Amino acid sequence: MFDGVRARIEQEIQRRHWLDHVVRAYGRYQRQRGDYYAAGITYFTVLSLFPLLMVGFAAAGFVLARDPELLTKIQDEIIKNIPGAAGEQLNDLIHQAVASRTSVGVIGLLAGAYAGLGWIANLRAALTEQWSQRYEPGNFFLGKLSDLLALIGLFLAIGVSLGLSVLASSGLIRALLRKLDIAESGWITLGLTLVSLALAILANWAVLTYIIARMPRHPVTLRSAAKAAFVAAIVFEAFKQLASLILQSVVNGPAGVAFGPIIGLMVFSYITARIILYATAWAATATENEVPEDIPAPPPAVIEPRVSGPGLTAGTGAALFGAGAVAGALVSALRRR
Repeated sequence: MFDGVRARIEQEIQRRHWLDHVVRAYGRYQRQRGDYYAAGITYFTVLSLFPLLMVGFAAAGFVLARDPELLTKIQDEIIKNIPGAAGEQLNDLIHQAVASRTSVGVIGLLAGAYAGLGWIANLRAALTEQWSQRYEPGNFFLGKLSDLLALIGLFLAIGVSLGLSVLASSGLIRALLRKLDIAESGWITLGLTLVSLALAILANWAVLTYIIARMPRHPVTLRSAAKAAFVAAIVFEAFKQLASLILQSVVNGPAGVAFGPIIGLMVFSYITARIILYATAWAATATENEVPEDIPAPPPAVIEPRVSGPGLTAGTGAALFGAGAVAGALVSALRRR
């Protein structure tokens, strides 16, 4: 019974090309340890969050040090809204952030560089594995320089994506409509929503195409990467919308206020990494990227005679040789007679 069901499933997979591609991509993802690398990417993502916060505090300290009036206004607002010892402690914390802004910023930049290079190295290794590329690590400093250039390129791609996301924001489009004196209606709202989603998917597509095609150790075909990135962009946008709804419902509780943001960041990073790696496996298993397996020729055949049985000793061989000689002599004598 189970053999028949299995055969039926295999026939359906072979009959539908897209389903066969899904199965092959999932097999590549599992063989190349996609979940393992997704967990590593999540770890370095969370690790790089704290240096970024330190850099943010240092930047805020420089701004407040240059604008004493803004600093005084913030302190007055804290005292009004948080009276007592809590407000004084918060003001002391702000003073310390302003006083130690240089050291905090330098430490944050160094720690951020270390975490960022570890993050990009893990991401590139994961993408290289999904493409089944062979990579031999060479010079350490050249490798880190390559990772740094890849990280800068990724930031540029994210900048383009953020620009498209800003254009996709419904608030900006609505402000433009108000400036043009165009009244909103149901159809206009629906159109704005569709345009926003389309631009958001386009932004995701630009970043994912760059990641899949140019982030591996050896660049790959852009066509396959663009196809896989387009599907991944749609899936990622749907996941992003769903995650925003779930996160809003989670952070309302007391436990969500304390642990919701960090847990949400970890889950979001892990699912995003899995989407990227599966899309890479999809691109790597495309028909145009399938390379026939190089099967080596078999070694030359060696014929070795084998003798079974106890075999002959030297004495037995000499006796048999002598007996044969005597028999031959007798036969010759009989012939002559």
